[in-house]
Amino acid sequence: MHRRDFLRRGAIAGSAAVATTNWNIPFVQQVFELEESTIADLQRGMHEGRWTARMITQAYLARIEELDQQGPALHSILETNPDALAIADELDRERRAKGPRGPLHGIPVLLKDNLDTADRMTTTAGSLALEGSVAAQDSTVAKRLREAGAVLLAKTNLSEWANFRSEHGSSGWSARGGQCRNPYVLDRNPCGSSSGSGAATSANLGTVSIGTETDGSIVCPSSSNGLVGLKPTVGLVSRVGIIPISHTQDGAGPMVRTVTDAAIVLSAIAGADPRDSATSAIAGHAHPNYTKFLDAGGLKGARIGVARQYFEFHRDVDTVMEEALVSMKRLGAELIDPIVVTNDNALAEAELLVLLYEFKRNVNGYLASLGVRAPVKNLAELINFNEAHRLQEMPYFGQELFVKAEAKGPLTSKEYVDALKKCRKLSREKGIDEVMTKHRLDAIVGPTGGPAWLTDVINGDHIGGGCSTLAAVAGYPHITVPAGYVRDLPVGLSLFGRAWSEPVLLRLAFAFEQATKHRHTPKFRPTLDL
Repeated sequence: MHRRDFLRRGAIAGSAAVATTNWNIPFVQQVFELEESTIADLQRGMHEGRWTARMITQAYLARIEELDQQGPALHSILETNPDALAIADELDRERRAKGPRGPLHGIPVLLKDNLDTADRMTTTAGSLALEGSVAAQDSTVAKRLREAGAVLLAKTNLSEWANFRSEHGSSGWSARGGQCRNPYVLDRNPCGSSSGSGAATSANLGTVSIGTETDGSIVCPSSSNGLVGLKPTVGLVSRVGIIPISHTQDGAGPMVRTVTDAAIVLSAIAGADPRDSATSAIAGHAHPNYTKFLDAGGLKGARIGVARQYFEFHRDVDTVMEEALVSMKRLGAELIDPIVVTNDNALAEAELLVLLYEFKRNVNGYLASLGVRAPVKNLAELINFNEAHRLQEMPYFGQELFVKAEAKGPLTSKEYVDALKKCRKLSREKGIDEVMTKHRLDAIVGPTGGPAWLTDVINGDHIGGGCSTLAAVAGYPHITVPAGYVRDLPVGLSLFGRAWSEPVLLRLAFAFEQATKHRHTPKFRPTLDL
């Protein structure tokens, strides 16, 4: 690509964050036949001959064209797969000849743009520094989705470098994609680094999506976009081929519209991988079919601890949560209220130190592996690239975290070793494990976060509260499910627990979802009328 074209694309992407919009004119979308369609709905349609994988793929591609770059201009998709229709055609032929491989056969899936795909899509973490970088091989997650028969439809926008670049960044902004918008209210933020996966799936631009999380980046955008999001136990899903931050906290998981779809996607992507040492502990913990744990009566007799320390940051969120707790009790849950677990503030400094050390080591390894496919080979070169292209890469906020990470030493440093030890102790043995043993809990409940804030590229994010950190630092599973709304802005209920407790969390979340059914389709409101 010529330098002139590079600069033009960067300027266009940057200007997307502040593109003018007439907020007084609501967007009127066309009727979309696949709206809110689940994996089972689409499989039923293909089985009955009403749909083919090609027809479904075409419908989503048209939807992306209508809503993502035009209309409400969500900026949730960075690029679509030029081979998507050909893949769908081949899967249709296979279905006619042999039948479907399983529940994901012919189902379009959206991937966050930090998961490698060995096709004609690039993997860039939203950065112009990796513009044009095509992976030599699929990430393990992408490989397993292909093997399950999924159509890899598109790469989603994200907070550039998975939100680990600036201390004052705006979630959902990347130099390649501009500012992603929340489909419920367009001037509100979609939250977290997996913002494009959240906004796109909520807006029905694909059936399901994959996000990644280091701390909050699956559950926060899922909550803010009215989705079910599941961050698995570290080690349940391979991280090979995913642009990294932290080998102790990173993970990939489903961002979907129903708990059932979360269970189906998790069944496809979970499993051991000899190239990811964290998966070596998976024996006896992974399940080939997580849908077998779904039970509409699954809350009956469950002991759930209410982590009140995560309440009282927003009056209306507290109202939503109190109503959710009433529903859980009505469904037979025994609430241990309150419980006291490790305060996230006690973890904050140690967690950041761990992430800075691990990011430098891990991102250097990833960039070096790209060879000639990328113009930057390490974090130092990446920092220099951003400085050289400041107008395109840093028009609103900088790269303070990059600079701090580059200054860190090896993982043998005493500072890192002590910080990691503190994180493990406070989040695991003196945190989740201790309180769950003490109260004989099945799970811990709290608000995932607050309603979406107004996007502010100048001052950065305005996150009021949430409960992602404890499970994230521990490397333990965390699921969020729609719990209600604050002035039409979604709010999620979180359930988290011990390592490998995905079956329990899915059972509890499914029972809550089936009894309450809070999810409703976003309407692309320009702004809130207050």
